[in-house]
Amino acid sequence: MTVRDVLRGKPARVITVEADTPVMEAVKRLREHQIGAMPVVDDRARMIGLFTERDVVWRLAEKGAAILEEPVRYCMTTPVHFCKPDDSIRDVMWQMTYRRIRHLPVVEDGRLIGMISIGDVVKSRLEELEEEARVLRDMVVAGR
Repeated sequence: MTVRDVLRGKPARVITVEADTPVMEAVKRLREHQIGAMPVVDDRARMIGLFTERDVVWRLAEKGAAILEEPVRYCMTTPVHFCKPDDSIRDVMWQMTYRRIRHLPVVEDGRLIGMISIGDVVKSRLEELEEEARVLRDMVVAGR
């Protein structure tokens, strides 16, 4: 299974946030869309960072509530790690585990085309395992 396979089951639109958006407004957008991360884009819509729930919590611990009024650019992860549509889910699992990240933008030909989360990866892996189990059960039954 590839990242492209997982993206087929997700909405095509990627929710982004502009670098100058106040952190509080960005947090409200995360809540509104029930997501845990958004790519941060500049005025030319180029991805320059990733804004995550974890970024907010860590910056709150460092600087207190004042961070909520600052622009997202001061509360984002850089550099951005990403994956490609033809990457295997196993490779994405490895990258997320090794880098300790839960969200990866999906980039094709330099263009942001989607987002994949650890939840998406786990769901796809469970579906794979269920299919493998079904095939094995069918083989056992057919062998009788």
